[in-house]
Amino acid sequence: MYRLKLSDIAIEDLKNFNHAEQTLIGKKLRYLSDNFDELKKTKKVTELKGTSYRHYRFVIARKIRAIFEIENDELILLVLKIGRRKDIYR
Repeated sequence: MYRLKLSDIAIEDLKNFNHAEQTLIGKKLRYLSDNFDELKKTKKVTELKGTSYRHYRFVIARKIRAIFEIENDELILLVLKIGRRKDIYR
């Protein structure tokens, strides 16, 4: 089980969603932290190419994504950004 941590940018991104979407995102991120080892074998979690860091994408909903990295020494999932699919990769 991984500990979940949100960056300041991710917290600000979360405020752009309505209450129902915020609740869904919270549930899905907790699910990710509890089941990361199984999810990384699926298409829900993929490693992003072209960066020197090990960043991953997590599909929260059809149009909502989270970008995160793993801090191995403490097993922390650090969520860097949360947003809609069309905007998340900018």
